[in-house]
Amino acid sequence: MAPYETDDSTDAGERDELRSGRRRAARYIVPVTVVGVAAATIGLVPALADSGDPNLPKVTAQQLIDKIAKSDVQRLSGTVKISTDLGLPDLGGLESSLMSGATKSGDGSSADPTTKLTELASGTHTLRVAADGPDKQKVSLLENAAEYSLIHNGKDVWGYDSASNEVFHGTTAADTSKSDETRATPKGLTDEALKSVDDTTSVTVDGTEHVAGRDAYKLLIKPKQSGTTVGAISIAVDAKTGLPLKFTLTPASGGAAVVDVGFTQLSLAKPAASTFDFKTPKGAKVTTEDSATEAVPTPDHSGKAGKADEDFGKGLDDLTVLGKGWNSIATFDTGGEGVPSGSSAGGGDLGGFLGSLGDQVKGDFGKGTVFSTRLVNALVTDDGKVYVGAVTKSALVKAADAAK
Repeated sequence: MAPYETDDSTDAGERDELRSGRRRAARYIVPVTVVGVAAATIGLVPALADSGDPNLPKVTAQQLIDKIAKSDVQRLSGTVKISTDLGLPDLGGLESSLMSGATKSGDGSSADPTTKLTELASGTHTLRVAADGPDKQKVSLLENAAEYSLIHNGKDVWGYDSASNEVFHGTTAADTSKSDETRATPKGLTDEALKSVDDTTSVTVDGTEHVAGRDAYKLLIKPKQSGTTVGAISIAVDAKTGLPLKFTLTPASGGAAVVDVGFTQLSLAKPAASTFDFKTPKGAKVTTEDSATEAVPTPDHSGKAGKADEDFGKGLDDLTVLGKGWNSIATFDTGGEGVPSGSSAGGGDLGGFLGSLGDQVKGDFGKGTVFSTRLVNALVTDDGKVYVGAVTKSALVKAADAAK
């Protein structure tokens, strides 16, 4: 969403600790942040906003940014709708299976939070949310004749899928206020977007609106640079509390929003304590943190699969950022071969299938394949280098040529 950033002040020990924490968070802490995403970041289609614009005192963009920074809403409950349209290729449902398989725990539990997170990557979903401080959150994903609930209460994280009657249980720090998950709260997502506010960005107050029955200002963030796929970010900010109520990201190409998340109902009263209680239903299959293991590809006799995974991990550790602001491009070397480009290239049926999903390109860097969505594009060169960012295809090719 916002440009990539690096923190040169972080020493090696801190980086190792962060990486270790993020790996652990990938299964339960990060999924818990869906509560924040749902309960607070936020935008919804215009039809869900109340009619008529409220008459509010004039404020500057800086005053509104300050208001967001000072916002400290700890307790809330309500209903959120999330719409995501990345423009991913239609694979007849295969993409959902692939994403689910890549994130499920070793036993394939449908209650694993990472499994459910993939469902929010496309389409429109309705969530019921509640929060009472940094150690109590709950989000329920409403489905056809079923419901999935994710509850964080103290050190316990519970996931429950009513359709399969399966339970997932993990543990985390009781106070997650300083963890990565806060980036997905209303204030957290907005903070990430506001990191783009520099000389490459225009920030203005774009009037007022009603969201979930509350008066709000509209903060509009737009890149000044050309070459980015981001058109604008609109944030509805509660006039009274500074809480972001709606978050909408539209692409430079126009059309529907790529991400549109927001409250349809909201209460800032303290939720009942029982909201965050969980009791394992009778007969439910329970998967615990200790029993859930990541599915690891079995290397063949040459050990190539394991070597590829190891090289890919090293590549991510060596990720660097090219460019500035909205034109920032993250790049790393997978240490292996890329997706074979061209009809005569190798890679077998899978290589040909993956290659068919992208556009073949060439330049001073050689040849490669660009995989595109409405927001993020990625160039994978034939020699295994990756360039990714919220930029156009031509910008990726230019960056690869410059890095040659």
